[in-house]
Amino acid sequence: MSTSAWVRRLSSFATFSHDELNLLEQLGGASRQYATQDGLVKAGDPADRIFVVLEGLACQFKLLPDGRRQILAYLFPGDMCDPRHLLAPRWNHAMCVLWPARIAALTLESVQRLERYPNIAAAISRYSMMQQSIGREWLVNVGHRTAYERVSHLLCEFYTRLKAVGLTTDDSFELPLTQAELGDTLALSAVHINRTLMELRRLRIVTFLNRQAVIHDYGALRAAAGFDPGYLQLDTEPGVPLGRD
Repeated sequence: MSTSAWVRRLSSFATFSHDELNLLEQLGGASRQYATQDGLVKAGDPADRIFVVLEGLACQFKLLPDGRRQILAYLFPGDMCDPRHLLAPRWNHAMCVLWPARIAALTLESVQRLERYPNIAAAISRYSMMQQSIGREWLVNVGHRTAYERVSHLLCEFYTRLKAVGLTTDDSFELPLTQAELGDTLALSAVHINRTLMELRRLRIVTFLNRQAVIHDYGALRAAAGFDPGYLQLDTEPGVPLGRD
């Protein structure tokens, strides 16, 4: 089975030799299929493995005592957990599958094998830095951006991340998320998410159909979000749209 999305994701941060590509394919090849809502880990589980999403969609989240959920990160095809999780004794958050997924699990030994190769080690470090940057932007989202800005910014980020691994078609991409899941990401109610999406559709900026997001006016979406893709460290030129204006 191909690990091409993972290779493409890491290739944004380094150039790999033939041996390095073979190792990535080998370690990513030991994968299994998961169904929607399958749990990967629970908070408190031993931190003895991390996950690489090769196909589908997973998320990391925290549950509050009353059952409310805050989604902390999305793992699209090619995304992986931060290897530093393996240095902790236990997971302090949970992970689950949001859309049927093929996922590989990496042990500490596997990660150490990868990190013996300088280019892979550099790529993983830069990838981890990108994930930290995403976390900071999400903090700004829930702290200071309006609902309209939050939704617009998240859609710009999704589009940019998926485009980097070849998972966009023209100005559209698959987005199999519910309004409740978007609400759990942006600290908004499902009703508020619905109103915001309706406004984006009314303005002919973005529409959603059959789990597809179609961007009609990327320039307007980016302006609404105040989005600068530089924090994603994907070698895109700041200020230059990735999509059609």
